[in-house]
Amino acid sequence: MVASLRGEFGFNQASAGLLTTGIFLTHALMQIPGGRLSDRMGASRVMIAALAWVAVANFAIAFSGAYWQLLLWKAFAGIGTGACFAAGARYTIGMFKGRELHLAQGLYGASVVLGSGFVLFAVPQLLGAFGWRGAFLGCSFVALAVWGWWIWAAPRTEHLTPAVGTIGEMMGHRELWLLGWMQMASFGLMLVVGTWITTLLKSEFQMTLKVAGLLGSMVLLLGIVSRPLGGWLAHSMRIRTLIGASLLLNALACAALGWGHAIGLTMVAIVALGMGCGLPYAGVFNRAAVLFPGRAGAAMGFVNMVGIVMILAGAPAVGYLADLSGQFRTSFYLIGAFALLAAAASQAIPEEK
Repeated sequence: MVASLRGEFGFNQASAGLLTTGIFLTHALMQIPGGRLSDRMGASRVMIAALAWVAVANFAIAFSGAYWQLLLWKAFAGIGTGACFAAGARYTIGMFKGRELHLAQGLYGASVVLGSGFVLFAVPQLLGAFGWRGAFLGCSFVALAVWGWWIWAAPRTEHLTPAVGTIGEMMGHRELWLLGWMQMASFGLMLVVGTWITTLLKSEFQMTLKVAGLLGSMVLLLGIVSRPLGGWLAHSMRIRTLIGASLLLNALACAALGWGHAIGLTMVAIVALGMGCGLPYAGVFNRAAVLFPGRAGAAMGFVNMVGIVMILAGAPAVGYLADLSGQFRTSFYLIGAFALLAAAASQAIPEEK
C-alpha cells in the first residue's frame, strides 16, 4: 500500500511513517473520551456512531487527491477506531459478569488481533485487484457491514453504574498508572517489536522479506490465542502473578532477540513474546474497570492510551538506536530491561477486590 501511495503522490519514507503516526495519535487521544461516552451513553450507541465514522474516513481516503488529504483523513479515521476500541471494551464489561468476564474480555482482545490479521491478508488482495483506492473503499464497506450488524443484531443489554469522583481524580490514581505501565510492557511492546522484527530477521539471518514477514507476524497473531488464554488463567491465579510472569517472559524473549546468534532461539523468543504480550490483556483491563465501575470505559481507555505511548515513542527509538549502532542488540536489551522493571512493578498491584 505504501509503495502505491508513494507512486501516486511522490512523498518520502518519513511522510509515509506520518500516515501511521497520524492514525495512532488520534486513536490514542480518543481512548478516554470514547470510554467516557460509552459510560454515559452506552457502548452500543458509541459503537454505532464510531463505525459510521470509520466508514466515512476510509471512503474519504479513497478519493484523496493530495498527501495532506491522506494525512488528514487518516487522523480522522483514528478518532473512529479509538472510540470503537473503547466502546468494545466497555460493552464487554456491561454484557458479562463474574467468572465469564475475564474470558470474554480476552476473546474481545483476540478479535482485535484477528481483525489486524484480516487486514494484513485482505488489503494486499484488494490492492492487487482494485488499486489503492479500491482497497480503501473495501475497508469502508467492511465497516458499513459491521455498522449494519450492530444496528440490527447486537444485544443492547447494558448496566450503567453512576460515576463517582472526577476524571481528574481517576487519571491521578496510582494503580491505574501502574496498569498503564503493564499495558506498555505488553501491548505496546508487542507492536514496537512487531514493527522491527521483520527487519531483524532479514538482516541477521538473510531471510527473504516474505519469509521474515510471515515469521515476524507471529508476535502479533499469537495474541489470538494468548489473550483468551490469559482470560481463562485469570480465573485460577492472582492477576499480579499472571502479569508478572508474562512480563518476565517478555524480558527474557527480548534478551534472546538481542543476543540473536541462533535462529532456533530467535524463533522461540518470537513465540514467547506472542504469548507473554497477550496473557495480561484481560486482567489489566478488567482490573481497571473494577477500580472505577462508574467510569469503566474511561479507565480502560486511559490504560490503553498509556500503552500506545510506548508505540509512538518506542518504534522510532528502536530504529534510531539501530542506526547508531548498526544492529538491533542494544535496542532489544533496553526493551527487555523495560519489561523486567514492569514485571517487578506488577507485584505492587493490590490483591483483587
